[in-house]
Parts: sequence; structure tokens; C-alpha cells
Amino acid sequence: MERVLTDYQMRVADAYTINIKGVPSEVLMRRAGEAIANEVLKVVDLYGYKKVLVVCGTGNNGGDGYVCAQKLLNSGIAVSVYAFDGNLSADCAREKANYNGEYSYEISGEIIVDCIFGTGLAREVSGKYKDVIQKINSLGAYVIAADIPSGLSSLNGCILGVAVKANLTVAIAEYKVGMTLGDGPDICGAVVRRDIGITCPDGNYMQIYSDGEIAKFFPERRRNSHKGTYGSANLIAGSDKYLGAAALSAEAALNSGCGLVKLTTSQKVNSALAVKLAQVIYLDDPDLSSQAIAVGMGCGVSEELYVTLKSLLKNFGGTLIIDADGLNSLAKHGVEILNDKICKVILTPHIKEFSRLTGLSVDKILSDPAGYAKEFAQKYDVTLILKSAASVICDGVNTVINVRGTTALAKGGSGDMLSGFLCGSVARGLCPFDAAVCAAYILGVAAEISSEQKTDYCATAKDILKNLPKAIKNLTT
Repeated sequence: MERVLTDYQMRVADAYTINIKGVPSEVLMRRAGEAIANEVLKVVDLYGYKKVLVVCGTGNNGGDGYVCAQKLLNSGIAVSVYAFDGNLSADCAREKANYNGEYSYEISGEIIVDCIFGTGLAREVSGKYKDVIQKINSLGAYVIAADIPSGLSSLNGCILGVAVKANLTVAIAEYKVGMTLGDGPDICGAVVRRDIGITCPDGNYMQIYSDGEIAKFFPERRRNSHKGTYGSANLIAGSDKYLGAAALSAEAALNSGCGLVKLTTSQKVNSALAVKLAQVIYLDDPDLSSQAIAVGMGCGVSEELYVTLKSLLKNFGGTLIIDADGLNSLAKHGVEILNDKICKVILTPHIKEFSRLTGLSVDKILSDPAGYAKEFAQKYDVTLILKSAASVICDGVNTVINVRGTTALAKGGSGDMLSGFLCGSVARGLCPFDAAVCAAYILGVAAEISSEQKTDYCATAKDILKNLPKAIKNLTT
């Protein structure tokens, strides 16, 4: 797992390293600048570029830039610095004094190194800073951002008016939340993390999982087992208007590894799917003996569905996954019923559904998705998958950001598949949080495979569904 830090957590780690561990800020800045320079040298070697411009602000990010420029100069690279005027931080002023190369008064170069702002930027970019960033973006040069692209919020991935669009971002010490959320993935380009000896004090940090960690959720299955060993998943899904939601959800559950998949649905859906999905058990009523029940996919928003949710919360002892119309029924008729439950609960809202559940505006949620997800999960004692380009998964204590996936998932049916696979993952024995992390990750990998095969434009939910087995196989073999 990789840690993902907020700006505040990064500042705490800096202070801890300097004040408790005794590493001088000068040493850290030197390491940071040299780490950035090393990445520039790799790009120079790869593409044969000759001219490098380092754009330095007045804070410590600018100080990193001066160190980077000096190392490039010492390495024989044709480098110059574009320097912003203003009150320099002490570390920045020291490294500017140590730089003995050339300055440029225009933005030009084959490689531009963005050292304008650091992770602490919280205001909209304006004035000369805005003009310079727009000029950088117009050049067509190879852009390397130091720590985070200038103008990108490190908290939420929102663009603060304008932001540098990087080809490569060098994350100093740790990944930042804004790299993963919102516009972060589009603005950062490729991201590499470089350790400079900053120590994070003990704490509960957000995490990004790797392939190896997800593979642990698929242990080798014992030969001496049977369908009962792997649990029962019950989907309450579909309606006369939305047959496909039930089909996608059920088929995803069948690919999850659980022993039995049951579908509680309308007679019309039953008749349409019985032959196509012969392994599914079709029920008129929910089976409360199941390990997991997922409800809401294609059901339609109704008071009847709300009554069903209320009954399940009070009478079902397993794990209840609430998705789609189940979420919208909660939002319409009252989310407070989540306080009266005997089961574990997983909610899977996208941003607009979460807005309806919380009463918060979409913009408010996007200002701190991880923070609001954690607040909701704690308040109602649930596990939450806040779905977006990168999904935030939180149980009120632990938070994971799932960065796997492509825009092929930005199509109808993705949520239905997620809920089905998630339900089956819980049924076969994963705890709610692990199942949520696993399901989001696997669906993302399946989308990546599908996009590689057919492009983001052409890959459909059906393609992603077909690639679920390949996604699991790629991670486990």
C-alpha cells in the first residue's frame, strides 16, 4: 500500500522530520531538488531535448526548483530559471543565492520544470502567475511538475482557476490526495514518487492499494469445499422497466467467486433472464439466510422499496449493500433509518446520489470528497464507496482511494456490476471494507483491459463484464 497525504498531513510530516528526527530543512530541500533533476535528466536522455527552463516561485517549491536547476547546470544541461519576484521563503532565498546559472525573462524551452506553487495553494491563481501557467500550457513542451502541478488543489484535485498540465509529476516523499481525485489524474500525467527521507509520524493515512494487495483477497480455494463454503449472495434488482440492471448485477456476482447467486425480482425479469442466466436462483422474496444482500439496482425509486430497506435493516443479520434506486429512495424518504439496523451496511453512491443523501451541494462534496465520505461513514456506521473518476472507500476509520479504471466506466451499467461483484465478494467471506476495496479495484482493472481492447469510447458494460475473469487472473497468476 502507498500512503496518500493531505497538505496538512504533509506539513506535519515535514515538521516531524525536521524537529523530531533532526533532519535540517536545507537537507530535505537539496534532496527534493536533486530528485526532480534526476527525473529531468531521464527525460533528456530519453528524448534528446537540449533546453530546460525551471520556473521558480517564491516559496519552498521554488527553492526545490533552484536546487534542481543547479544540479542540471552541474550535469552539463543547458538550463535557465524564470524567477517570480516577491518575498522569498528563507529556504528559497538560500537556494536562489546558491544558483549560479542563467535567468530567462520569457517562458520557452523543450522541457519546462514547474516549481511555482507547492501543495499548500488554496486560492485561485491570478495575475502574472495565471499568465505564466497559460503560457506553459500553450508551448507544447514536455512539462515536469515538482510535487504537484501548480494550480491543482492538493486536497481535492480541483483546478484553482488554471493549472499547469504536466506530462510527469514528481511526488516528493508521498502521494498527495489531489493527485488522485477530480482533475488530478488528467493534470498530473504520469506520477512518480521519490523518497527524500521524510518520516510520517504514526497516524491513519489514506491508502492506495497495489495489485499484490488485491491478489490477497483471492486465496487459493481448497479442493475439499462446496458451494456452501463460498456463501450466498442475494440481489434485489431489476424491474419491468430496467431488466438490464438485474442481468449485469447477477452476472457480475457469478464472477465474484461466491457459491450461490439469488435474484429477487419481478416476474417479467425472471422470465427474461431464467434461460440466459441458468445458474441464478430466482426468488419472489429476499432470502435472509444469505451472507450478503444487494438492493436497488434498477428497482425504481418508491416508497415500497424504502419499506423493504427498512425491513432489511431491522431483520437481516448479514451485510446489506444499498445502491442506485435504493440510495435515492433513502434520500427521498429518510436516511435516518440507517441508525436502526442490525446488519452491516455498504452504500455505493456516485457524487450526485451522495449529494441527495447528505443534502450537501455537489460543489461542496467535491471540495473535500474524502472528508465528507469519512464524516458520513462515521455518522451512520457504514462502509461507503463514493464513486467518481477515483473512488473514495471509507468505513469511518480507514480510507482507500481506488485509482484503477478508465472512462469506459462512465457508462450505464457500471454501478450494477460493482454492486453484484461486491455482494458476491462479501458472500464468499470478505469483510465489508475489504470487499468494497476489492470490487472497485477489480472493476477498474477490467475496464482498463476493455479500453485497451476497444478504446474508452467503444468499451461497454458487457465488455467489462467479460473481462472480470481476466482482471482477476492477471492479478493472481
